[in-house]
Amino acid sequence: MHLFFRQLFVLSSFLILPIIIKAQLYTAKQYPQGYFIYPVKAPIGLNANFGELRPNHWHMGLDCKTLQRENVPILAAADGYIAKVKIEPFGFGRAIYINHPNGYTTLYAHLNAFYPELEKWVQQQQYSKKSWKLFLDSIPPNLFVVSKGQYIANSGNTGGSQGPHLHFEIRKTESDKVLNPFLFGFNIPDNVKPLVTKLAVYDRCQSVYEQTPKFIAVNGNAVAPINIKTEQVSFAITATDAVNGSTNPNGIYEATIYDNDVALCGFQLDSIGYDETRYLNAHIDYKLKAKGGSYVQHLSQLPGYSNGIYKLFKNDGVVNLSDGLVHRIKIIVKDAANNITQLNFAVQNKDIANTRCADSLKQTNIANFLTNTINVFDKEDIFFYLPKNALYDSINFKYAKVSGKLTGIYSDVHQVHTATVPLHTYYTINLKSNSTVPDNMASRMIIKRLYDNKSEVVKAVRNKDWYSASFRGFGNFVLLYDALPPTITPIGIANNANMSKAKGFALLIKDDNEETKNFTATLDGQWLLFTNDKGKIYKHTFDEKTTSGVHELKIYVEDEAGNSTEKVIKFVK
Repeated sequence: MHLFFRQLFVLSSFLILPIIIKAQLYTAKQYPQGYFIYPVKAPIGLNANFGELRPNHWHMGLDCKTLQRENVPILAAADGYIAKVKIEPFGFGRAIYINHPNGYTTLYAHLNAFYPELEKWVQQQQYSKKSWKLFLDSIPPNLFVVSKGQYIANSGNTGGSQGPHLHFEIRKTESDKVLNPFLFGFNIPDNVKPLVTKLAVYDRCQSVYEQTPKFIAVNGNAVAPINIKTEQVSFAITATDAVNGSTNPNGIYEATIYDNDVALCGFQLDSIGYDETRYLNAHIDYKLKAKGGSYVQHLSQLPGYSNGIYKLFKNDGVVNLSDGLVHRIKIIVKDAANNITQLNFAVQNKDIANTRCADSLKQTNIANFLTNTINVFDKEDIFFYLPKNALYDSINFKYAKVSGKLTGIYSDVHQVHTATVPLHTYYTINLKSNSTVPDNMASRMIIKRLYDNKSEVVKAVRNKDWYSASFRGFGNFVLLYDALPPTITPIGIANNANMSKAKGFALLIKDDNEETKNFTATLDGQWLLFTNDKGKIYKHTFDEKTTSGVHELKIYVEDEAGNSTEKVIKFVK
């Protein structure tokens, strides 16, 4: 009897072991539950969650609804003190950071006015530093102490916001890693399973940038068997999630791929730093999205992306089909409330003798810009190198000289691969002028990058006949002489105007290359505060600095090339 029970125990252990391993694939979260309250004085409602896919970044918090309007009261989520304040034209707009005694920080962004004491102090700092844009990151802990539920600001639509809402984050104070707020026990009902709408298949004998994936229909959770002629294959999915009572297509939290019940690789969207969020471009099929396709999320880790959201259980998520056998693939997708959607399907390579990776590489001429190495391109009139961590996957690099309808150009238009391939880091591109640039023009030279019907310019640094500037993407590059200064158009004010009944005025600043570098305004010789939300129009609201009487306003604007414009307006207040 003793032997029987021992054998039964051993057998039971083997039966239970896979369940235990499955449950322990990812480390359990130990975040405090119910410590933070919902930070908006309005019914709970979300426009977006943590991990939603955005251009060049993951969404790093909750977008809380504010009744589709601005100036809804925003509340401190817990006791603490205001540790930082940021004001910027894009990004967070106006934001408050609160440090809490349990080691966490909460962030509140896209705000309008702060509560009066803080608003007054911040404006004093702006005048002291002579800058509307600022980041006050060393506020003394005893200066602005707040209690749980205290009013701290009005909601708004400032910065990179596309509509009224509050962007709310929870961070680990020590590391500044941003955590998934759904894991902190907010009372947000969610029994809605993630929805998987697309399954993409990749031949991983090639770079993901050298192919268009094959899409397989997903009918509910059913996927037909896949026969693919490659030795190595990987998968990606289009998936969204939602919470009860909402139709907003939010991001998923976790996905894991299994081959014959063995976990290969997976990812979780939690604990991401802002210095890591650009790696989203390695998590999605960037090329597909850049060409107008949908977001698909790789279930494998690309070779140029490491130490990120992925966890490698057996390998990097690539399935080896070299045995010619049927592989039972399972993809498990979860949300933060542990609602699960599962895809099951079979994949096989029936023609393994004729589809070896080595043969595939010969047919595609082998990628000549490789990951995890320095890649150099050197011609008689263009030179650059990509740092080791620039590429997420290898590419067959392409270059050409193309025609361009531009005036004032001093080089050929160089097509440097294609902007549909992302770069993680900046690199310096060097262009040789094809005609002599007079010394009096050298300081006004810029390099312009054109891509996807967009452009950006950077002031060029001269070294004899060569000019250099740093960029973070491929595209078409050309050396230009910029002679046109920015323009200043007053709105709501004119020279010698009587402004005694006006609350303020605005200035529209434009440049032919859409890049302005410096803006300064003074009133009677003293620096004057202008807001510049979303980088479009500079606005001034009259305050105690503008007393009754005659005043002289001076505006100075400088573009990226160093061209400047100055305007003087006299008015009566």
